[in-house]
Amino acid sequence: MLLNDVFRRLRFALSLDNSATIAILKLVDYDLEEAYLMDMMKKEDEPGFLPCRDKVLGLFLDGLIIKKRGKQEGAEPQPLKAGERLSNNDILRKIKIAMSYQQEDMLNILRAAGFPMGKSELSALFRKSDHRSYRPCGDQLLRNFLNGMVKVHRPDVK
Repeated sequence: MLLNDVFRRLRFALSLDNSATIAILKLVDYDLEEAYLMDMMKKEDEPGFLPCRDKVLGLFLDGLIIKKRGKQEGAEPQPLKAGERLSNNDILRKIKIAMSYQQEDMLNILRAAGFPMGKSELSALFRKSDHRSYRPCGDQLLRNFLNGMVKVHRPDVK
């Protein structure tokens, strides 16, 4: 799944406009120009499209955590290093932390998207990658989770 899609869907689900998005990124000391943001929000086939980098999405999610939960003393968010990738599991974990979702909340969001899942299946997504019960989060699961967030947070939108 393109990171631009994740960014776009998450902003829509949480009703974040450009200024709110830029303000969230400022919480992690990252300055993003509105023109650059607008180019990232374009579809792939539109002229001027810019791919969203893993670092930008990671910083946005870290900023969202700070906005929703407050800054944690002594624990500064660490930006991704050059070449480091943000996995779907990382994205889901950061959304879970930012939104203070419990397991039941996440299951309800997935149910709202028509993608029911069991507790053990969900908990496997949050295990360490070397754990025997670890399960990678697929694009379809992440896409359905973001769609479920839209249905839960913006019930007025069809």
